Amino acid sequence: MEIEEAILRAKKNDQKAFNYLLDTYWDNVYGFQLKRTENENDAEDITIQTFSKAFDKINTFDENYTFKTWLITISKNIHIDLLRKEKNSIAQVISKDNRELFQVLDETPSAEDKLITDQNLAKLLRDIKKLKPHYQEIINLRYFQEFTYKEISTELNEPMSNVKVKLLRAKKLLAEIIRGK
Repeated sequence: MEIEEAILRAKKNDQKAFNYLLDTYWDNVYGFQLKRTENENDAEDITIQTFSKAFDKINTFDENYTFKTWLITISKNIHIDLLRKEKNSIAQVISKDNRELFQVLDETPSAEDKLITDQNLAKLLRDIKKLKPHYQEIINLRYFQEFTYKEISTELNEPMSNVKVKLLRAKKLLAEIIRGK
């Protein structure tokens, strides 16, 4: 699949196109943020938010620009916004209690879903333990506790779009572990 074709298909809500774009550009966005934040967790969180926002706004993408540049720009803006919020929240914490509200999205089963459910449970649990704790938690909530995306969003106090991207990433990493990559 070519990038242009994947973008067109993603604009029509094609899940495979979203997966292809995520796979193709994850390392670019993550690497960019890792250099900026010098923190793996922050870089990963910002990358998840970047893809979440990009997939929500895919119809606004202008084909006159490169998709990678568009993603990096979104990523840079998210990081700047987070720095501003952090600066403001520090001031607010000093003056009063600060509370935040988040929202949530949904996702259909993919090839990774099928691979995960077809695995031997004991081996699957060992493989899940190889994931980072926040990925273990989201896999546990979705597949073992059978939470809906909305329930996961509430439980983790994260926007639904972040939950979807995090779960997609967790499934991809788990599928790689299962395949032995």
